[in-house]
Amino acid sequence: MSTNLYVGDLDPTITSEQLEKLFSEAGKVSSAKVIIDRLTGQSKGFGFVEMSNQKEAQKAIKLLNKKEVNGKAIKVNEAQPRR
Repeated sequence: MSTNLYVGDLDPTITSEQLEKLFSEAGKVSSAKVIIDRLTGQSKGFGFVEMSNQKEAQKAIKLLNKKEVNGKAIKVNEAQPRR
């Protein structure tokens, strides 16, 4: 079963493709998406990555949480369901 991860504090220049490549270090990425503001077309500074299973998601959190990417320490944790 796939696991959805929240990725915060992203540099505004990071693309969904770069996010996918970064997380592929930890395992199979089902999808990766940087959230874009509809009005400005700019990154909102966060995104979501879906890993193919829980084990790879945990590996991604350990490997990438607080890792510096483009000069910013990113936050990685399990995404919480929308309320």
